[in-house]
Amino acid sequence: MSGITISGLDKVYDSGTENVVAVEDLSVEINHGEFLVLVGPSGCGKSTTLRCLAGLEDVTNGSIRFGDGDVTDLRASERDVAMVFQNYALYPHMTVRGNIGFGLKLSTKMTGDKIEQKVENVAEMLGISELLNEKPKSLSGGQQQRVALGRAIVREPSVFLMDEPLSNLDAKLRSDMRTELQELQADLDVTTVYVTHDQTEAMAMGDRIAVMDDGVLQQVGAPEDVYRSPVNQFVADFIGSPSINLFTADVDGATLRGPGEFTYELVDPEPVAGHDRVSVGVRPEDITVVEAGQNTADVTVVEPMGNENFLYMEMAGHELTARVAPAVRPTEGTHVPFDFDEAALYLFDAETGDALKTKTDTVDSAIVGTTED
Repeated sequence: MSGITISGLDKVYDSGTENVVAVEDLSVEINHGEFLVLVGPSGCGKSTTLRCLAGLEDVTNGSIRFGDGDVTDLRASERDVAMVFQNYALYPHMTVRGNIGFGLKLSTKMTGDKIEQKVENVAEMLGISELLNEKPKSLSGGQQQRVALGRAIVREPSVFLMDEPLSNLDAKLRSDMRTELQELQADLDVTTVYVTHDQTEAMAMGDRIAVMDDGVLQQVGAPEDVYRSPVNQFVADFIGSPSINLFTADVDGATLRGPGEFTYELVDPEPVAGHDRVSVGVRPEDITVVEAGQNTADVTVVEPMGNENFLYMEMAGHELTARVAPAVRPTEGTHVPFDFDEAALYLFDAETGDALKTKTDTVDSAIVGTTED
């Protein structure tokens, strides 16, 4: 069992005509037993980072340590890691029993009886004991995923590496497997690095999440901290579903002037001091439809979700999304006033995207008060 320390990691590919930087100066410390999720859009470097940790890719610069040991130059077989892939990578000619136990036969000197016992113990843990004599082609996607997990677990590695292992499952099964994976990882207490492009999955599963973009680490933190206090506009926009509402506004003293006739008076203008223009962000759950107000938008679509409604609106050519109570259901095409509390407001530098203001500690009570009204 060990934590992971990544220091100044660079991974550069030589394409023949130019160098392609896949990961740049990545440094992060992952605690023993922690579940860290690497998340970001396609091509951001998260899977490359995982492959560097696994020893499947050479590191261009920097170092990787598992506990006190430097594994930077070790082969994959020498790193005591187990990897779960997106496509499961099961041997089609082997039974479930054979697939789970295959790694032990190759990498250990265990007797056949001991391997058999370990395989059966893992299968029982994963609820697939009755499938041990089946072959992969007869299994469902969820069952194949459990077999792939079993093959990793049975080795009792010091580090689990998971590369989008749930992406091939349907929505309901993904949700179920998310919970099972979290419970399993907590029971095993193994340091785990999990890669996904699904920010909802990252928020639900990670002890901490690491957001990457274009090969560069943007922010690391607990899901709630990253959601409430993003370091820049990219993180704010990527984390959250539906996405944060963003538009630019001119700064006129304590007044923000945005698209169309949008105006907003700041009680505390300090975050925008010295700025002529800023990006304004408001989470969908923080927008409230009111009876009368300064700012209005046209409702284009109402999407009922049962326990809530999503309102898709347009304000002077800018799309807005509001997450509201199920009783709030204006007619499509209606011109509705809306408002939001200043405590829920995000502000970003219009040029650099750096955060100037994020949600404050008073936001929860402010939102609750608005909802009760």
